[in-house]
Amino acid sequence: MAPGRLGLTGLVWLLSVLLASQPVLAQRRSIDLVRDAEIEHILRKFATPIFQQAGIVPEAAEILLVKEDSLNAFVAGGQNMFFHTGLLMGADNVEQLLGVMAHETGHMAGGHLVRAREGMENATILAGLATIIGLAAAIGAGRGEGVGGAVAGGQEMGMRSFFSFTRTQESAADEAGLQYLEGAGITSRGMLEFMEKLNAQRDRIATGVRREVEFLQTHPLTENRIIYIREFVENRSRFTDKPAPAEMAAAFERMKAKLYGFVRPEIALRRYAETDTGIPARYARAIALYQLGSVPKALELVDGLLRDEPENPYFHELRGQILFENGRASESVPSYRKAVAGMPGSGLLRTSLAHALLETGNDKLVPEAIQNLMQAQESERQSALLWRLLASAYSRADMQPQLAYARAEEALARGDIRAARFHADKAEQMLPAGSPEWIRAQDIRVLVESRVNSMQRQ
Repeated sequence: MAPGRLGLTGLVWLLSVLLASQPVLAQRRSIDLVRDAEIEHILRKFATPIFQQAGIVPEAAEILLVKEDSLNAFVAGGQNMFFHTGLLMGADNVEQLLGVMAHETGHMAGGHLVRAREGMENATILAGLATIIGLAAAIGAGRGEGVGGAVAGGQEMGMRSFFSFTRTQESAADEAGLQYLEGAGITSRGMLEFMEKLNAQRDRIATGVRREVEFLQTHPLTENRIIYIREFVENRSRFTDKPAPAEMAAAFERMKAKLYGFVRPEIALRRYAETDTGIPARYARAIALYQLGSVPKALELVDGLLRDEPENPYFHELRGQILFENGRASESVPSYRKAVAGMPGSGLLRTSLAHALLETGNDKLVPEAIQNLMQAQESERQSALLWRLLASAYSRADMQPQLAYARAEEALARGDIRAARFHADKAEQMLPAGSPEWIRAQDIRVLVESRVNSMQRQ
């Protein structure tokens, strides 16, 4: 996912400067972005054929999670697609999720937010959004591997007003999404089911049952839209009765179980009975038990999952996370190593491994931590956590030029312009001229100076 991330970092930096000169946005509620290697991998795999049908390069699009109970999804800031955890947990099946993905891809491909931006006052909301995207860090005790917590996303933005699409745009997104599903050979019945689900929610709200369904507020729903989608499903689609592949449905169930375990552990223990020996149920229970402090029982369940799937990197990751978060960093390292071996391209997993290596206190493991962080930054360059860990590793290795560079990158990822300029200037003076870090430090300094000068002139 390297393409697009460097550009995203620059966008975040620029709009963080804008924030400094804009009035504080109305504080309505915080927005929590969460990271999870497995869920992001699953969502990207689901979205790839839809993106391809829309002419969107999958690697150039970002898929992000918002820790929020309501049923909602939206696109913003270009090719960035957001899913509320409530929607992922509330969808009844993978076909419904694919229908939502196709609809949101219709907004993305149609450039609806570009046109919507014309109606915004100043760049305030966009600036807040960009800050949220750029400062998205890992969750789970401030780390990158699990869905155990969340990081507030900087300045609040007026989401409902910004993400409210016109009825025309909603219909256009429906039509485009149906075509993308059809082109990918995916049933569009899920889109119909989800829209009918939303309609039922709206009816309950109208009759006095107070339950916020944010999708209804950000995506105006009309009976005509449902009629159009139903007509397509029943009369025009060739794949109406074609179920999603079994492996896709299985991945969806695991993702949903994982989210329940992390986000709603008490409910997870009721929803996934102890008598249910299926992998999703055991996965959810293991996570929920660990979240609630029953570590021995959680580890017992994880070990059972690993006996069934010994090469599953995400089970190894979970085992490492449980050990790490309970003060057993040295014991967590082998599990994280196995997770990385199974998914070597995951920057989040490599960051988690590096964090565990550093927390052991064993300086002999510092080079391994640096190596993993250097590989992780290819896809996680905007992560402040990654650069903070790398700065810690460089400090322990007494690599002062590289330490200055890592601090510059961390400050940039946090939106701290003054610190980014200070450390970039220091790194540029200390690093060998022409080295990759020296060039990047120079780029950071020049970018910061030019943007600040530009803002001052305005």
